[in-house]
Amino acid sequence: MESESASILLSVDGVDAARFNAIYLARIHEMLLRIQKEELDVMTRAAERMAQQIEADRLIYVYGPGGHSNVASQDVFFRAGGLAHISSILDQGTLLSNGALRSISMERCSGYGKAVIDSQQLVESDLILLVSAYGVNSALIDAALEARARGAFLIGLSSHEHAMACAADHPARHPSKQNLHDLVDLAIDTKVPIGDALVEIPGVPQPVGAASTFANIFVLHCLVVQTIAILAQRGVSPPVWRSINTTGGDAANEELVCRLRGRVRWL
Repeated sequence: MESESASILLSVDGVDAARFNAIYLARIHEMLLRIQKEELDVMTRAAERMAQQIEADRLIYVYGPGGHSNVASQDVFFRAGGLAHISSILDQGTLLSNGALRSISMERCSGYGKAVIDSQQLVESDLILLVSAYGVNSALIDAALEARARGAFLIGLSSHEHAMACAADHPARHPSKQNLHDLVDLAIDTKVPIGDALVEIPGVPQPVGAASTFANIFVLHCLVVQTIAILAQRGVSPPVWRSINTTGGDAANEELVCRLRGRVRWL
């Protein structure tokens, strides 16, 4: 009976679920392997720069001004096994929880990203990671321009292919028509394909199975892991959050909370 149930779950109305799941898994795996192979050098340089920030007891800002780009910035913030000095900018404007259509309007609103970065009061010694699936929207480009004007060091995560394929007159674009990867000090290409989907299904006119969240989160966590490894190699005790759901987790984190409360805005 158990094997019969499994068979039913894997094939509903002739759809081979295992096959489509396997295709999606293979495409995601291929994309992540490309990132690891082709972006390793720039990711290593980014991690080195991040390690310098931690050694100087400075924060690392992360901002993803777009509906699902916000997910990436949230995923590395106050995260078990992650860096305590990551200060994600969890601005409410483009969060999907405030409305999906509103999020789109805000990420396309010229001047909005500048206002968000201005509120953080970045300075020359600061570092910020800007995260985007496509690397073209107005809030993102304004954030990059303002951070650069303030002298901060910029690391960008975006799909270069997607940015370059986006028409100059597309409504998502910043009025300057610039791409994120042309504005930052270090640009990491997330390899997300045009359309942000990986699986073709017969009878469905567009690909399905989103890719950008996997790519963005993979890159960010790789940077965190590399940064911690660099610090450990130098004999620096990495400021790493412990899981609050393990024995001693709260106590272990208390020192970091005391050090960073008031500095990390959304702590």
